[in-house]
Amino acid sequence: MRLAIAVHQTPQPQAFLILGGDIAREKSAAEVARFYPSLEIWVSSPEDPRKTFQAFRDVGIPDSRVNIDYRATDTVTNFTTVIPRLKQRKIQHLYLVTSDFHMRRSTAIAFVVLGSQGIAFTPLSVPSNRPQESTDRVIRDVVRSLLWVFTGWTGVNTQGS
Repeated sequence: MRLAIAVHQTPQPQAFLILGGDIAREKSAAEVARFYPSLEIWVSSPEDPRKTFQAFRDVGIPDSRVNIDYRATDTVTNFTTVIPRLKQRKIQHLYLVTSDFHMRRSTAIAFVVLGSQGIAFTPLSVPSNRPQESTDRVIRDVVRSLLWVFTGWTGVNTQGS
């Protein structure tokens, strides 16, 4: 219900959330983000922050527009650790950027975690040559996401998760 309200109130994304783990995600997001200069850019736990900033600089996006959150240790905490900052900025709709093989699990987690906070998302897949993640991983992380919704704990010891 909160997702439907968020989409109705904010039909267009207000920010990008890029899940770290592959510089191709940041490069693809940078290419799209240059056409949306008013949108904030959030990168959750990139592999190499220097390369992340450079990917955005390469298309003319200044460092000041790129927010990096280093607290996530996995896909569930990619979402849970940034929630307070997104809510503080009153962001109700995101572009969710991750690799195509990772999108099914990421959107399942986003539906639970972001949805529980009234934040909608629009997925943007980055092509890869990797096979789709297993259903077991999706189910495991949906359960962890539900655990977070009801207890504030994701199953790992990460500040803010």
